[in-house]
Amino acid sequence: MGKNYSDADTASNHSSADSLAQLLQLRLSRRQLLQGAAIVPFMSLPLGCASVDSRGDSGEIGFKSVSSSTADGVRVPEGYNVGVLYRWGDAIGSQAGMPAFLQGAANSAADQALQAGMHHDGMHYFSLPYGSKNSTHALLVMNHEYTDDGLLHADGFNNWSAEKVKKSQNAHGLSVIEIETRGGRWAVVRPSSYARRVTAQTTIRIAGPAAGHALLTTEGDPAGNAALGTFNNCANGYTPWGTYLTCEENWNGYFVNAGTIPPDQRRYGVTAKGFGYRWHEFDRRFDAAAHPNETNRFGWIVEIDPFTPNAPPVKRTALGRLKHEGAALSLTADNRVVYYMGDDQQFEYIYKFVSRDAYNAADRAANRDLLDHGTLYVAKFDADGSGTWLELSHNKNGLTAANGFPAQADILIRTRQAADAAGATKMDRPEWTAVNPRDKSVYCTLTNNTARGAKDQPGVDAANPRANNVFGHIIRWHEQSGDPAASQFKWDIFAMAGDPLLADTNKRGNVKGDSFGSPDGLWFDPAGRLWIQTDVSTSVLNSGDYAGTGNNQMLCADPVSGRIRRFLTGPKGCEITGITMTPDGTSMFINIQHPGETASERSDPAQPLAVSNWPDGAAADRPRSSTIVIRKDDSGVVGT
Repeated sequence: MGKNYSDADTASNHSSADSLAQLLQLRLSRRQLLQGAAIVPFMSLPLGCASVDSRGDSGEIGFKSVSSSTADGVRVPEGYNVGVLYRWGDAIGSQAGMPAFLQGAANSAADQALQAGMHHDGMHYFSLPYGSKNSTHALLVMNHEYTDDGLLHADGFNNWSAEKVKKSQNAHGLSVIEIETRGGRWAVVRPSSYARRVTAQTTIRIAGPAAGHALLTTEGDPAGNAALGTFNNCANGYTPWGTYLTCEENWNGYFVNAGTIPPDQRRYGVTAKGFGYRWHEFDRRFDAAAHPNETNRFGWIVEIDPFTPNAPPVKRTALGRLKHEGAALSLTADNRVVYYMGDDQQFEYIYKFVSRDAYNAADRAANRDLLDHGTLYVAKFDADGSGTWLELSHNKNGLTAANGFPAQADILIRTRQAADAAGATKMDRPEWTAVNPRDKSVYCTLTNNTARGAKDQPGVDAANPRANNVFGHIIRWHEQSGDPAASQFKWDIFAMAGDPLLADTNKRGNVKGDSFGSPDGLWFDPAGRLWIQTDVSTSVLNSGDYAGTGNNQMLCADPVSGRIRRFLTGPKGCEITGITMTPDGTSMFINIQHPGETASERSDPAQPLAVSNWPDGAAADRPRSSTIVIRKDDSGVVGT
């Protein structure tokens, strides 16, 4: 998600874990492409109120598709309107101050710590007060994945300094903002006692089985239980007790190691140059040769309590260390929590975590450490449509001291290596996961993998059946007996992305509806509609295999019929990501990430509007990632 590092990087998984070497007959049918329908331009109109229950929403798709587009704006179906809520640089409303966004990116690092970070990503709506289902007043919590320093600083990377590093670090992490409807429109409440930024400079407690392990100790934290910061926060999750889960994804690219890279760092993608953030020049933690254990303190899921602004965030090590791409929640019959998670890189794995203890709905405080105890699993997909969850526990599935895993903490710090040893199935970049509220089936976007079937790379298999998988696919599974804690499941492929009209059968899709590629964001609304967001890299957008496909988009799928309709197209150069909704279903929040991004994924500070001036138009001097609100003109449920 965000910068498509995983597309370009050589896969770091060189394990000998089983990957079927031949194309097996797909257990899916080829489907026909539907025609697009009417569209309306970007607009912002008054809001209203309605109830999902009173409307009797059946989960069916009730709008006409929009066509693909290369326009520099947000386009939605006829009968819908769009408003901009929260842009990069907007004040969060903290009691500490409310600095305005300055033209020319003139804000200081201290200002940025009190403003919306860059590149909005996953998010969740928490009704106020806690425990209510209020659809007019809430806390909105969202990730800020990464920075484009050509936009963040007036002169980009020129005159690089400690102040620029600090500003970049303060533009990462996440925001907690208070929002409410005013005069029929959504607005950020300023000032707010809840308003908060968590950044790459925030102290975060480390908890769970790996806390205090020798591999997590550093000069600055010899106890190994307090990390400084979180960054590359991509997708997200939430808990039934009202906390937010943010997921550290491409954290490896912030580190550089100009020396001999040890195998464990190499397995997670640490290189000599990193992704070009240059933090290591003024923050020595990011020199992975000098501070090798610092890398082990990232790649975790972080829990944050938005209702308690002074509560420290917590890295929950029991859920494993990956390039985490989301955490989709399910509940067992006895109220244990289950999270499904992808590891976003070519040939990486799909995981789930099952808590040891049940969630206590009557006592919020009793759930404080629930995520520190449980069992981590990794998925193995068999050719006959069955699957097994392989337990990643000490002395199970070869994870013994003799094989390099002397304790459970070692398995959690070296989760990828443990999954290699257990024999998991190498997947085509597992991204977001989503659980169908109607039957608890689970879906996962496999965004793409152009290395599949290439020389010296794993070949196709039943779960990843397309060589040079340019367009990606969506896989789904049903747990045995409908139990999220089961060790066995049945799987199939919900959609092979692409265009079924393409002549090259290897790239032909099976979508029953509007074509799309590089599925990324994935989310079920309460009525059971599946929302799909795309992240086609700007380096290939509207060119090559993606010629004529338009800007990135969001679609809606009916899981029963498989029908897919295009709901939204975004501005030039953007990614569509992050999604949440009010309890009554009448307001949907979406994030528009990196509008105006160029193929190099780094902006020229001398020409910040060369591609896009969204959302502020001609008066702006920079495009700005933003949260938008989508409503129906008749105040009905979005999607109906």
